[in-house]
Amino acid sequence: MWQTFPLFGSTLLLCVMVVAAYTFAVSLAAGTTGRPRTLQAARFGAYGTVFLIASCVLCLAYAFVSHDFRLRYVAHYSDRSMDKVFLFTALWGGQDGSLLWWLFLLSLYIGTCVFVLGKKHLALQPYIIATMMAVVLFFGVLMAFAANPFSTSVGGARGDGEGLNVLLQDFYMIIHPPSLYVGFVGCTIPFAYAIAALVTGRLDTEWITASRKFTLFSWLFLGIGNTLGMLWAYVELGWGGYWAWDPVENAAFLPFLTSSAFIHSVMIQERRGLLKLWNIFLVCLTFFMTIFGTFLTRSGAIASVHSFAQSSIGTYFLYFLALAIGVVLTLILYRWPELRHLPPSPRLRKAAVISGWTMVLLAAPGGWALAHYLPWPVLTIPLLLGFTVYAGVEVVFRRMTAGIETHTERPEIESIFSREFTFVMNNWALLGFMVFVLAATTFPMISEAFWNEKVTVGPPYYNAWVQPIGLVIFALMGCGSLLGWKKTSPDALRRNFMAPGIAFVVAIVLHFAVGKRLGFPAIAFSEPIYPGTLGQVLRAFNAVTPVMGVSLCAFNAAVIVQEFVLLFRSRRKSGASAGTPAALWYAGFFPGFLYTMMTLPPTSRRRYGGYIVHMGIVLMVLGFTGHSWNIDRETAMMPGQVYQIDNYALEYMGPRMELDNSKRMVFADFRVTKDGKFAGYVNPAKFIYKKNAEQPTTEVALLHTLRDDLYVVVGAINPQTKLATLQFHVNPLVTWIWFGCMILILGSIVCMWPELQPEESRVWAVARGTAGAVGSMTLGLIIALMPVTAHAQSVGAGASSLHAGTVHIESPAEKEVFSALRCMCGGCARDLLSTCACGTADEARDAIRAKMRAGETKDQIVLAYQKQYGSEALAIPPNTGAMRSIYAVPLAAIAAGGVGVMVLFRRWRGNSKGQQPAPKKDKGKDDVKTKRDEYDARLDEELRDLDD
Repeated sequence: MWQTFPLFGSTLLLCVMVVAAYTFAVSLAAGTTGRPRTLQAARFGAYGTVFLIASCVLCLAYAFVSHDFRLRYVAHYSDRSMDKVFLFTALWGGQDGSLLWWLFLLSLYIGTCVFVLGKKHLALQPYIIATMMAVVLFFGVLMAFAANPFSTSVGGARGDGEGLNVLLQDFYMIIHPPSLYVGFVGCTIPFAYAIAALVTGRLDTEWITASRKFTLFSWLFLGIGNTLGMLWAYVELGWGGYWAWDPVENAAFLPFLTSSAFIHSVMIQERRGLLKLWNIFLVCLTFFMTIFGTFLTRSGAIASVHSFAQSSIGTYFLYFLALAIGVVLTLILYRWPELRHLPPSPRLRKAAVISGWTMVLLAAPGGWALAHYLPWPVLTIPLLLGFTVYAGVEVVFRRMTAGIETHTERPEIESIFSREFTFVMNNWALLGFMVFVLAATTFPMISEAFWNEKVTVGPPYYNAWVQPIGLVIFALMGCGSLLGWKKTSPDALRRNFMAPGIAFVVAIVLHFAVGKRLGFPAIAFSEPIYPGTLGQVLRAFNAVTPVMGVSLCAFNAAVIVQEFVLLFRSRRKSGASAGTPAALWYAGFFPGFLYTMMTLPPTSRRRYGGYIVHMGIVLMVLGFTGHSWNIDRETAMMPGQVYQIDNYALEYMGPRMELDNSKRMVFADFRVTKDGKFAGYVNPAKFIYKKNAEQPTTEVALLHTLRDDLYVVVGAINPQTKLATLQFHVNPLVTWIWFGCMILILGSIVCMWPELQPEESRVWAVARGTAGAVGSMTLGLIIALMPVTAHAQSVGAGASSLHAGTVHIESPAEKEVFSALRCMCGGCARDLLSTCACGTADEARDAIRAKMRAGETKDQIVLAYQKQYGSEALAIPPNTGAMRSIYAVPLAAIAAGGVGVMVLFRRWRGNSKGQQPAPKKDKGKDDVKTKRDEYDARLDEELRDLDD
């Protein structure tokens, strides 16, 4: 087998495709015939697919460990000097292997899903398995014909490999990609349940309940993966931040937003039977965002330091995405009557399918034509096409449904002061956030396709625009917890909002009173991203972001504390608190609190686990708010000199050198004091690897405290004079981000805590649940607390030059100009001049310094740079002409969504009033008293149901 090992691996991939196709066909047959034996055959086929995929992964892992450099992938991403652990992580270090790893994780989900289903949900099972096999088939075709990790090198086996990128030889890169992949791949399972529900017409809460833990688990790991990405960027890339709004970072963030919206909106369907169509849409959209994000990463369509080289597999993802959207759209239209609570007549189904596809066929060619002929198409296309398509669909639908009763009888949202309405607004804000990020991420592709103009969208644009949307979501998070289902009485509103409102106001007053003295001013102005009124408006709003962020943190924290106070008070009154052993409380608050959470009834456990998740988000937002007070400095120091930044004093003790088998390490040693007291030593460094000596990596040195982080980067050290060029960053409150992630993980574990099944042994059930929870918690603790070494540059041909050399910025005015422009050398991912260290960027900075010394303003310099290189040289697309569509279109979409929510709410209220006419009543005092008592009794019954 050794002589034919590459062929054996490729054959295994073909076997995966064959068995997956067989299982797909058998599953459809099982769903059509309803025969148990056929379904059992489909289940065995799914297990067989899992086994074959695992065999593929084991073969590739064996190839890495045995240094089988006949395989092109192994030769490109490993060498003989690599540690065993990094040989294993090289599995997902490149494109081909990461796709196989994706498929392997999907197979684990498939095996778990099929096992958990067992003899439950027999009507849904065949189509769940068929959907999962369809996804497996797509990835099997992709690897077999476009990205085969077992393909061989034309020149034969090499003596040694090229080695894994040194940036990837890091602890966080061992766990960051797998964690993110677990989240991405996990979105396939709820999608499969939704497709099964559409096919079978079982659109009640069955599919939601069955897929709940898979949904929460994938959402949790999307959050963990994104947080690990922030942590990796923070300690690796050496630019002083943790989130750069890179296209690939955004692609990982988009499904997290849509999944968060689904987790909230699905509660409305479970409680009230509303939003069936919307929940199906959100689940499918989350899956589509994972595929689209993978397309962005794999196609090379958008420049990014994270993305793989440009290849042809992006086309495969687009075709698969188009096919999946077409299938989902057809199924939704076919089930339109059930989703809209209409009578499921064949005529109505036919009308819905024809009307929907008429809309698509009218929109596609019309949009493309208008995009090339209208002077400002992006805003006019949706308006013109929307009016035309809506009118056409209304005509078709009305004619085809003439004579059919389409009046719907369903529960309605009765009041804006209800949890349902707040969750709807929460979905509107989260989807608005998603639309805004998606539009900015894809705008470079759109502008080049429509106007043949290349642009780039940098972090300043996102930082200026998304903060208002984020604060709206954060405010809704707290308000939703204070409102009851159906409606909330004025007295309950005043009572529920009293303590959080006081906390909000007190936080604002205290922030203005003492914030500046503590180094956290309530108002923090930054430079406007646009000239003129719009830039000043954004600047003014973002200036109050610090005080709004801190006060909303206080508001949300007060909401959560209030909910837990009410919980423990009610448990004490009812005697339920006696079930918690007193020894746990004496051992400290946390053991008793955790035991109480885990022993709550399932509904309450999910509710209060959600509050714990919210507390984690509060801490993370507090950490994000600290970005407003960052302090950045650059300087050059000789040994013995002391540099003061904020309340830190750093004494440069001199350089030192160390050697090992693979690299030379040059350290700059500093003794740090804070407020006159010794705080520790920091040792930033340059690592010069033997295999890539021309591009040294930069080792970041960090000193963590709860208040702030001291972040030190060394640019270069002169070996003769020992002069060191350095960057110092003081990043307030960053540690709270990682603490918040830990709390979020804990809350998710509480929500997913398994229920004890009466038919199984309690000992086994407890052991099973405890093992899973402890494993997840251990992972979370490792993620947040493990110290690592940091590398700060990309390597390899065509890689980004981020911090491969030294960036000298002599003044804040220079940094302002450099941050507005991009390097146009063509060899990097168009990094900002404030971070790119290549030779072209150095020349550009020198030319700009000369212009600044000559008296030119920032606007003049930026305009001249734009004329020389085009709009793609700007960090933010210019606020002129069609370029305004980057923010105008998503804002118009968000506004239209808000109007739609209000119109829908008015229609719901109208239907509710029409269905429930007010009875005649006597104006006697006794009748008023009786009606009030009945209403109060109903509210009390609902509250008892909420608290189980």
